[in-house]
Amino acid sequence: MADERLSEGLRILVCAPFGRDAASVTVLLESEGYEVGICADVAGVGRAFDEDIGAILLTEEALRGDLSPLRRAFEAQPPWSDVPFVLLKAPRSTRTSQDLGSPLRLLGFITNTVVLERPLGAASLLSAIASAMRARRKQFEMRDRIHDLASSESRLRLATAAANIGTWDYDPVANRLRWDERCKAMFGLPPEAEVSYESAFLRGLHPDDRAFADAAVQAALDPAGDGQYDIEYRTIGLEDGVERWIAARGATVFESGQAVRFIGTVIDISQRKRNEAALSASEAALREESLALDILNRTGQRVAAELNLDTLVQAVVDAGRELTGAEIAAFFYNRVDDDGERYLLYSLSGAQMSDFEKFPMPRNTQVFSPTFAGEGVLRSGDITKDPRYGRNAPHQGMPKGHLPLVSYLAVPVTARSGEVIGGLFFGHMQPDRFDERSERLALGLAAQAATAIDNARLVQAQQRLNQTLEQKVTERTQALESEMAARASTEAALRQAQKMEAVGQLTGGIAHDFNNMLSGVIGGLNLIKRRIASGRLEDLDRFMEAATTSAHRAASLTSRLLAFSRRQSLDARSVDINALTEALTDLLARTVNENIALRIEPDEGCPHAIVDANQLENAILNLAINARDAMPDGGTLTVSVSTAELEAGAGPEIDAGRYVVIAVSDTGVGMAPEVMDKVFEPFFTTKPIGQGTGLGLSMVYGFVRQSGGQVRVHSALGQGTKVSLYLPASDSDADIIGDPGAIVREGQGQTVLVVEDDPSVRLLVREVLEELHYVAVEAGDAAQAIPILKSGQKLDLMVSDVGLPGMNGRQLAEVAREHRPDLPILFVTGYAENAAIRAGFLGTNMDMITKPFALDTLAGKIHEMIAR
Repeated sequence: MADERLSEGLRILVCAPFGRDAASVTVLLESEGYEVGICADVAGVGRAFDEDIGAILLTEEALRGDLSPLRRAFEAQPPWSDVPFVLLKAPRSTRTSQDLGSPLRLLGFITNTVVLERPLGAASLLSAIASAMRARRKQFEMRDRIHDLASSESRLRLATAAANIGTWDYDPVANRLRWDERCKAMFGLPPEAEVSYESAFLRGLHPDDRAFADAAVQAALDPAGDGQYDIEYRTIGLEDGVERWIAARGATVFESGQAVRFIGTVIDISQRKRNEAALSASEAALREESLALDILNRTGQRVAAELNLDTLVQAVVDAGRELTGAEIAAFFYNRVDDDGERYLLYSLSGAQMSDFEKFPMPRNTQVFSPTFAGEGVLRSGDITKDPRYGRNAPHQGMPKGHLPLVSYLAVPVTARSGEVIGGLFFGHMQPDRFDERSERLALGLAAQAATAIDNARLVQAQQRLNQTLEQKVTERTQALESEMAARASTEAALRQAQKMEAVGQLTGGIAHDFNNMLSGVIGGLNLIKRRIASGRLEDLDRFMEAATTSAHRAASLTSRLLAFSRRQSLDARSVDINALTEALTDLLARTVNENIALRIEPDEGCPHAIVDANQLENAILNLAINARDAMPDGGTLTVSVSTAELEAGAGPEIDAGRYVVIAVSDTGVGMAPEVMDKVFEPFFTTKPIGQGTGLGLSMVYGFVRQSGGQVRVHSALGQGTKVSLYLPASDSDADIIGDPGAIVREGQGQTVLVVEDDPSVRLLVREVLEELHYVAVEAGDAAQAIPILKSGQKLDLMVSDVGLPGMNGRQLAEVAREHRPDLPILFVTGYAENAAIRAGFLGTNMDMITKPFALDTLAGKIHEMIAR
């Protein structure tokens, strides 16, 4: 019997009030290892009754008294407990009439009872007791399972509460629905509200989502399906009226081919939906601004070079209509008569001139006067409701038959002299179509138009003046020519300055910097051209140097933009970072101020990194300059090298693995959190105007991300800033990087095929080749180059642009490989998305240089490839 004993519930209560029955039973049970408690009567059994009792043994004689104490104890048991009773009936020979009804009184409220007739043997009694104890043991096991289930449910409730997850339980057979408090709250109901499928779930759904949500439930309840339920829908709070987005997931329990239970969870995703909507709106706004910038750039380039006023003004009006979304756009010249009322319709977009031929020109009304007087912008969501509208005879507003314009926007076009040249007018037949953005774009376009018209007028005046020069007397010719040259130079400078001012105001950012740089290039080349034309060859180097410096600045800006966009061509190699940072010591020391201490901290056990060494040097220098500017009163600039092992999930957009970390830290002023959020945005800078483009950190970020790494910034106001560059570690030794300053050697008549669609670049490459005694064969595209490659003509090298029209340079290289497998190929690229990582782009005996390039660099690379 030992294997049937319990760690609890071993105690058996015995109530046998006559003779030695209790003692005899006790001896027998204790001999089997049971713990026995003897009760004198039923009341004693009631008092000793508790959860630890394994079984109760009663004789029929013990039931003669009041059984209510036993009933109360029995009914006080927990739900899982049903203590078994063993009832020993009196022998028939000794049974009295009082004993006959006793078992029935007990069985009236106790069901778990075994009745044994006396006399009986010890084996029969022990068997009955063992059976009762086994039943009791199962009750204890049930209790433990109920407790575990309660604990599990409690943990589940805590977890769902912490995650703000609601739960539902639907009985489709009985059509009974149960929601927890969080689920009710998502439908705008209080915790005590009664719910049902129709009155709460369906009624609480957004009208536009009700049908498909109900269909999803019915599909989940269909035995032919998989029973899964995973949808998103909107609710309208039944009592609070609040609209919410809900994500619901659940599953159906099927029995015998019928859905018997449908359970699941809900979570409020309203904030996520709002964030997604805000992101979508932001992206749409960015697209609109990009389109506007493109239109302004194209218009600015077009009108800056246009001298025909008709074409110029039409281009401005067309662009204005596209920028503002107007249905009709027009430009009216300000031709004022004695009454101050003569305005001339000069250009129109979105309608035909014939639509306005039957109407008189605008007059000096209260609506038009502010524009032609140059008083400012007039914008109205509904011009017919403007208090200034309809106050002038004879039409009292728009003439009969006029296009029914409602939205109205007008901006003056004012010359540099202050003269109001005219006005740009925009209209739409729907109300409220123009906003502050439309007004800002129209103002910028008006400034651009004013500058272009001024320039065209100046040129036309100059042309008229030139026509009269032939009639001047001979003795004044020289003086007049000098005056014209000076005037032309002044006007050219003025036109350039005004053009750059207008374009700079409109485009900002990229356009601002590029225009400044192009001013240096174009101005320097124009001066060189003029001086050469007049025979003044002295001091030309100064203008050449100025143009070259500006071009290099433009190339640097292009490189930064490509770095930010992660599209620059990287020559990634295995680089010794310790050696690289040590080599930068002198350059960094010259870059920082004397009151800044420079510390270089190498890591002797650091592996090499896979990176473009030149771009990494530029990135470190950029960070050092930022650190210097952040320490106007001096401090410490530290460049340290270390190794990091990152596990999966260590950070966003970075893979697990081994990384080399270059950290540039300073003890400067630090950054506020709102500045930290924008540090990688292009053209964001905290420096004064003219002291930074805002591309430094964005370039560093783009370069490191393109290299397969990540950038992390730690900063606090008054505590300095630390920028850490994580670069993938290499298992190989450092690659040997050639000296870019090696002496260029001349060729020996080798033949080079030059494939370039830009005539200017092709001309320069050809001149370099001829200067170095190579023979150049030219092709403008792949179609021209392929016949040469197929021919028997001797070729020692092919130099090809990557971005050719039609077949690109890389595809052309594959064709070349078919006909000339050993032909070296040098690619030239300004930007090609597929060529961003050279190792994956270049094949055997191929190399690449990027535009813009120094001619010496091109010559050196050509010699290097031919000499292989």
